This record gives sequence, structure tokens and C-alpha cells, in this order.
Amino acid sequence: MRLAPNLDTIAAIATPMGAGGIGVVRISGAKAGDIAKHLLGVCPPNRLASYLPFLDAKGHVIDRGIALFFKSPHSYTGEDVLELQGHGGTAVMQILLSRCIESGARLAKPGEFTERAFLNDKIDLAQAEAVADLINASTAEAAKSAMLSLSGYFSNKINELLKDLIDLRMYIEACLDFPEEDIDFITKGKVEEKLSNLTSRMDEVIASARQGHLLREGLTVVLVGQPNVGKSSLLNQLVGDDHAIVTSIPGTTRDPIKSSVQIDGVPLHVIDTAGLRDTSDEIEKMGIEKTWISIEKANIALFLVDAGRGIANYEKTILKRIPQDVLKVWVHNKIDLLPKKTSSEIIDGEHHVFISAKKGEGISNLKATLLKIAGVEYGKDGNQGIFMARQRHLDALNQVGSHLSEAKEHFQSPELLAEELRQAQTFLASITGEFTPDDLLGEIFSRFCIGK
Repeated sequence: MRLAPNLDTIAAIATPMGAGGIGVVRISGAKAGDIAKHLLGVCPPNRLASYLPFLDAKGHVIDRGIALFFKSPHSYTGEDVLELQGHGGTAVMQILLSRCIESGARLAKPGEFTERAFLNDKIDLAQAEAVADLINASTAEAAKSAMLSLSGYFSNKINELLKDLIDLRMYIEACLDFPEEDIDFITKGKVEEKLSNLTSRMDEVIASARQGHLLREGLTVVLVGQPNVGKSSLLNQLVGDDHAIVTSIPGTTRDPIKSSVQIDGVPLHVIDTAGLRDTSDEIEKMGIEKTWISIEKANIALFLVDAGRGIANYEKTILKRIPQDVLKVWVHNKIDLLPKKTSSEIIDGEHHVFISAKKGEGISNLKATLLKIAGVEYGKDGNQGIFMARQRHLDALNQVGSHLSEAKEHFQSPELLAEELRQAQTFLASITGEFTPDDLLGEIFSRFCIGK
């Protein structure tokens, strides 16, 4: 159990602010039953909806609605919980909340209800984070993945790995405790085989986590190239609207133009930038500097070139400045001016897509290439079994993978092998919250909305 001592009773409005058909005030803590008696005149039966008047301190009716009481530990937070469902007017909700506070509750902090669910072992940390991810999901696929994590799919994967990792650690450390047994316990215990199996399964989880992280955060795609090569036209084709000004005058785009689009449920944050060229125009120079800042923060750079001219020395010079971790796709535009059909090819290990941004030809090939790089198959329901993952999950999983790789180098030094496995266990357990610093918990739950 992770129970925190002396918890106050908390209350908050659990529905969005503003007028609505229904509004919900949620109360959690030991005083929830007493607060129910103050507001309703009675504590409702456990887990049974009751239609009752909500009363002020003088017994006047504030509103009438549904009251639900959940007796500990069978509630979302694991504590006594009272939910008041009334009319969703701003004034009504604020009056009800004030009434709860004067009856013994305090205003909940952001994410405090879910934090208590975590502290009371109702959900683990990965599931708690999935609650916020489900609320904030920007696409249907992201919502599915968040629900998969909330249901415990991600946590179960982690716990299975954790169990086998602990078993391996126990075996090695037990053998270290009995050095007088003159046997090759590494070979006898199939340590190398078990470690390889563990590493392979870890790689699969990391791959799925990367896709889950992609569904949560989206891909940042920056359009790069010389002026008047068609970047703004391509942006409009991807977004499906005239977001960017398209003219034949070079240098029209000065500031980066950011737009968002979904491709098969994957969010793409597309940035149109100033054309890269040598210029004496001070304002255009500032735009070009902003272009480089956008490139450094991107996941993928779409490098546009005129299909009639191909990749010239200037593009190769620009290419040298692009960070190595930014993936690159060569987009050969204006094929409508050539006897060239749309296509998607890999040349010398690099993606090349031939399009006409003006006519919209080849855009589907470009979208498919972007999703392929992201690990998703375009036009197919390929996101089944992908759970939602955050950057901290990826960081922890990568640390686990690193320590498992180091462990393979120490079969001749069992003490070092055991230490690497211990470190791997610590990072793996941090994902579900078994070993998590309090300051990290505060950081995670502070990003939740109030009332959840």
C-alpha cells in the first residue's frame, strides 16, 4: 500500500467550467459521509443513485439532482467518495463547491483525486498518467491507446518483465552468497539465454512505447528548401486549407507557419519556414535564423527541391547543417512540369518522394512515407495493441535496455552483472511507480486538471 497519512477531505468541480446540462462536484475523504448529511440531510445508500435536494446552510434548496456515495475502498480514490450531479450552471456549481468547503472539505489540487487513487493502490503510476492522456487525447487513435494503458495493458507488460528480471537477479545473488559451490552457475542457470530473452522482449516494449509516444505527442515536420520551391503549397496540401500565402515572389514566408494535421490518427505538427538562401535583406535573414531553430527541434525535415533541377550543391551544403538525429525526406516538387509520374523511392538509403504540390499529386505517397518512418502503416488499422507512453517512460525503458546490454558484458564478473540487473530493475519499476521520487509524483499530478 502507498497510503499517505492524515489526508484531508477534498472537493472540486469535476466538469468543465461554463454552462452545461449537467455539472458534477466530487468529494473524497473521510468526511464525505458527513458532508453528504450537511448538503442532503442524509448520506445516500452505498453505490445507489438518489434524487435529492442540495441544501445550503439554512436548509434552502440550491438545486436538485443525483447524489452517489461510494464507500471506501470501493471507489475511484479508494476513499469515501460523494458525487453530486446537478444542473451545469457556473453559479450553481460554485455554490455547491463552497457549501462542501464550509462543511469540512478543502479545494482539491490539480490531479489530487487520481493521485489518491495511486497512493491507495487503485491504479499504478502508468495508469494514472493514462487518465490525463485519455482526457487530453487529440485523435481517436490516441484515445484508444490511452484507454489501453488505463486498462493496465502497458503495466502488465512492465510487470511481466519485472518479474523475470527479479527472478534472474535472485538466482545470481543467491549464487554469489555461496561461492564455495564450485560450479559454473552462469551456464547451469541459463543466465545468458534468459538475459537474451529478456532483452528481446524489452526491445519489443520499447518499440511499442515509441509508437505510443508518437500518438501522444505527434511528429514535428519542418518544410525546408530554397525560396519558391513549393513549401507553402505543400503545407496547404497537407493541412487541406490555404494556411500559407503562395506567390511566385521568393522570400514570401518570413516567420515559421505552424499547422496541425492528422494522418491515420497520428498528429503531425507541420512547420512552413523561410526559404534558405543567401540574402542581404535583414528581415529575411531573421526568418532564416528562425528556420534553423525550427529544424533543430523537428523530428523529420521534408527537404523540398525543384524536380527539374534536382539536388544541387546548395542543398548538399544546407544538408550538412541539419542535425544528424533529424530524419530527412527528399521531396521532389513540380513534377507537373516534367514527364514524370508520382512515386516514392529509396535511393542510397534515403527516402525520395516525387510530387506536385500545386496539383496535389503524390501527397498520399508522402503521407505514407511519413507514417512509415513513424512505424505506422498508412491506410491500415495498424495501431492495435499500441499503448500510450510518455517521454519519462521512454527514458526509463532506454535505461533498462542500456543496463541489460551492459549486463551481457559481465558474465565473467557476476558481481557487476548483479549490479547492472539491479539498476535495470530500479528503472523498470519507476514506470509503474514502485520506486518513484516524491518530486516526480508532484510534477506528474500537477499537470492534471482540477477535479481529476
